[in-house]
Formats: sequence, structure tokens, C-alpha cells
Amino acid sequence: MHRPTFRSAPRPWRRGAPAALALAALTLTLGTVPATATPSAPGGHCAGLAQLRVPGADRQQTACLDELTTAGTVASGHTDPADWAGLTPKDLAVPSGVPGIQIDGYFPDTSTTNTNHGWNHDAQFVLRMPDRWNGGLVVAGTPGNREQYANDRAIADWVLSRGYAYAATDKGNTGLAFYRDGTAPGDAIAEWNDRVTQLTRAARATIAQRYHRPPARTLVTGLSNAGYLVRWQLENHPELYDGGVDWEGTLWRSDGPNLLDFLPPALRHYPAYAAGGEGAEQARDALHAAGFPAGSEFLWPYHHKVYWDLTQRIYREELDPGFDGTTEAGTPYCASGTPGCDTDYDYAARPDEVRQAVARIGLTGRIGKPLLTLHGTLDVLLPISRDSDVYARMVREAGRGSLFRYYRIEGGTHTDSLVDSFPDRLRPLTPCHRTAFTALERWLATGQRPPASGTVAQPVGADPVTLANTCSLG
Repeated sequence: MHRPTFRSAPRPWRRGAPAALALAALTLTLGTVPATATPSAPGGHCAGLAQLRVPGADRQQTACLDELTTAGTVASGHTDPADWAGLTPKDLAVPSGVPGIQIDGYFPDTSTTNTNHGWNHDAQFVLRMPDRWNGGLVVAGTPGNREQYANDRAIADWVLSRGYAYAATDKGNTGLAFYRDGTAPGDAIAEWNDRVTQLTRAARATIAQRYHRPPARTLVTGLSNAGYLVRWQLENHPELYDGGVDWEGTLWRSDGPNLLDFLPPALRHYPAYAAGGEGAEQARDALHAAGFPAGSEFLWPYHHKVYWDLTQRIYREELDPGFDGTTEAGTPYCASGTPGCDTDYDYAARPDEVRQAVARIGLTGRIGKPLLTLHGTLDVLLPISRDSDVYARMVREAGRGSLFRYYRIEGGTHTDSLVDSFPDRLRPLTPCHRTAFTALERWLATGQRPPASGTVAQPVGADPVTLANTCSLG
């Protein structure tokens, strides 16, 4: 991610329309689990392609592909590697041998940040339907502010190889200035939820055209912001899904915690910690108190440079644009005491309308279908004690604990590519997501419950290839 330069200027304000066992021994190794798929789609390879219509789409283009995974779509131009750069470890295996139909398109929208296909149009989606279909559909939003191909390596490749149809949306707005979409604070994020719901309904209908029957099972999954979307969908539209897997989802709560609580202290105290000297120990303690765990210090320089400042400013602009007046998305790396500086942001002291904006997109824990959540204990973008630990408590307090499993992945951090930089300290979450997904499948198919919630110990002495492709939840 590149840090943009924001200039103080009269706010252009917002544009666009507003619109989310023995199973304890279960270990998944990529490449050893066969796809449980029907022999072929009705009529054979790409039959009926010309007749397929995505309900509600303003535009679509349909292709018959010999390979739907990134083993083929990179060369054929049916994915964008820039969308998924930095999300997976380098040793993650790439499955192949999945022919079928891909539909790219967009729904009506007035914002124009997504430039894929030269369309300059948001609410873009991708829908992939393999010839050998297992009867299921996997739906995903995208992490961060990325576009619709962002999950292609982390999620789509693997679920397609298992026979699922796969659909993903760009969430209706993309890029570092996503906050410009909409007419009121919170509109851009609220649209994310609507776009996932919209795509789920449209994908189910299109699949029924292709295979002459609707999906027997619809699952929702995603990481980071897309993990938030999993939580929101299962709370608000459980009728559309059979279950979901949430991978370090963002927590939004009007009364906190949320990222507007814990990022400003990181911005305030990290410079003193990095400078060393007599104030360094006190600054480190302040970062720990804000939620950044002891033992994660080696990750702080990268996150200070790449994530903390940028994330605070653009999400604060989305939910509290009045904080810095006419300045758009604050002043990068401003020193404490600078007027309108996000380093000094105090969510608790802001007007009630800010909490009302957060409440529009907030979570409750009242899930209506089975959900498995996993989160790395060394996540220093969304610290586990301020995010998934809290969401797990919310689910239990809402009386939905029987539908929930929560796995704290020791040594996991928010971005799996960092494992390549710190292979002796970190482990990837991608294989743990796949193990959790398989556990959800068994839960839904047989009633066999996944391993109990708990902390998954970091393996000792495993080689990088094994770590990138294998995870046990119990």
C-alpha cells in the first residue's frame, strides 16, 4: 500500500449513492483434499453461456475459461494480481484444473473509483462457476479498500478447486479516498453491506440459470473488512446463508472499542518508543495499554509506516469528517498539538452524531447462522484484545454462543505476507482459514461440531512450505 498525499482544501464532500470430534485432529493440507463435485455442469463445458444474465447488473461480460484459478486467470487477464498483492505467504500452493465460466460486471452505481476493465465504475463484481460444481456458493467482500479480485489467491483459488461457485464484490467503493462516496458519514461503509447482500441474491439466481438448480449451500467469508461483512451479514441477513468464516474482521461498536479508539494512542506514543531514551519504556507501556500486545514490538515500525496513520485518517474521515474541518482526511504524521491532528483524536469526546454514524454500521453479536472466527494474537492493525476477543464476548452475551467458534491463532498477524519477512516469529492464517472452512462444512453437513474455541498454539520447527499450507485447530 502506498501512502497518498492529502492536501488541505475545501472539502469536495461526498458523491455517489449510499447503498455489508474428533475434529480436534482435523488438519488441512492444500492439495490433499479432493473437490466434492458433481461430474459436470448440465450440458458440459460452458453450456448456456450466452443465456446467462446476472439479475440487476448494468453490465456484464461472460467468458468460457479453461482455468478459473489464478494458475490461469493471471495469464488470461481475468484477475488483477495488484488486488491481492501482499495478502498471502509466498509459499502458498496454487491449485489448478478448474474450467468453467467467469462473469465480470457491475451493478448500478454513481461512484467511479474502480478502474478494472476500463469501466471506471464501482459496484463491480466477479462470479465464477466451475464445470465440476459441488452445489455450493461462496460469497466474499474484499479486505481493506481493494477491488473484487483481492481474495483470488487467499480464498477463491481454494474454494474453486473444491467445486464451489465463487462471487466477490468491490463493496461499491474502492481506494484510499473511499470516504468520498455517499452523502452522510458512514454511507460508504454501509454500502459495503448492501453490496454483499445484493451480490449474494444475484449470484444465487445466476447459478440457478447455469446449473438448473439453486445452490444447496451458501457460505460467506472474508478477511479484515470482509470479515466484518461476514459478521454483519450473519447478523442481518441470516436467511441468505448457511454459515460463515470470519478472518480477523473489523469490529465497529458505537460505544467502542473500535479502531478510532486504539489507533490514536499508537500514533501518539510510537515516536517516543522508536526514539529510545528515558521515555521509551513508558511509551511502550502506553502502546500495550492501548491493545498492542507485548511481543509484537518487532511489527510496530512497519505498521507505523504503512497502516496506523493512514487507516486512522481515512476511516475517521468516513465517520467523523468534521473533526478536521475542511481538511480532507487529515494531515499525515502530524505531531501532537497540531490543529485537527488525528494523533490527538479522542473518540469518546466527539459529538453524539459520530457515535450515531458508527451505530449505523455497528455489530451486535446476534448472529443467526453458524460462524467461525479466527484472529492472530500478533495482529497489530486490529489488536485481538480490542477486536475479536470483544466480538466473541458480544456473541455469547447475545445468547448465540451455540452458533459460534473462536480460534485465537498464536503467532498470526494481520497480513500474511509479513510471515515471509519474519518466518521465525509469525505464522500465516491462510491455512487456518481453510481448516476452519472445512470444519464449518462438516458442522453443516453432519452436525459434527468443530473443536472448542481456544488458542491454537504456534507450531515449532515447521518449514515455511508446511506452515503456508497446513493448520490444525485442535
